[in-house]
Amino acid sequence: MRKNTNKRAVSVNELLKTKLRCFNFEGCWQDSFGLPERRGTWIIWGKSGNGKTYFALQLAKYLASLGEQVVYNSLEQGISVSMQRAYGLIDMTSVARNLLLLDKEPIEELIARLSKHKSPNIIFIDSLQYAGLTYAEYKHLRQKFRAKLFIFISHADGSNPAGRVASSIRYDVDVKIWVEGYKAFPVSRYGGGEVYTIWDKQ
Repeated sequence: MRKNTNKRAVSVNELLKTKLRCFNFEGCWQDSFGLPERRGTWIIWGKSGNGKTYFALQLAKYLASLGEQVVYNSLEQGISVSMQRAYGLIDMTSVARNLLLLDKEPIEELIARLSKHKSPNIIFIDSLQYAGLTYAEYKHLRQKFRAKLFIFISHADGSNPAGRVASSIRYDVDVKIWVEGYKAFPVSRYGGGEVYTIWDKQ
């Protein structure tokens, strides 16, 4: 007998009573991003030299400080002087137990890593262009690891993510973050909306 593969329908009352796992953001993080769900996809984009990697690392540190296991796949810089300097400036030593830096790990190897028991729940991919994902591969990655949170960093073309894939992903994600002039401008499905200051140069 053929198994019914249809997803179970949910009533209004069931939906409203369902307890979903969200981050307990506080302070400026809650002001900017609300109380996000602990799964899904985000995208951060901006032009070179405006602070998007620095912001992504600040976000990674904050998530790790909440007790989350975070992995940062640095496909562009990898283990380098620039990344070492950024880690030092942000003082990543305080979250060293919860944060792992990957040195340009190919997506196939990343998938194998995430398929293991007790693998990290939060994955940064820097950058989307260097990952070389198609939109179909992105959707497969999201579907395969539905309980995890993927945060993509993207180059910019003008004020938009660069390339067709990044542009398509932008419309699918839960949190969109445009970085310019060392400020992050968020659009979140979870509330917030305040501009986040990455670095006050003044």
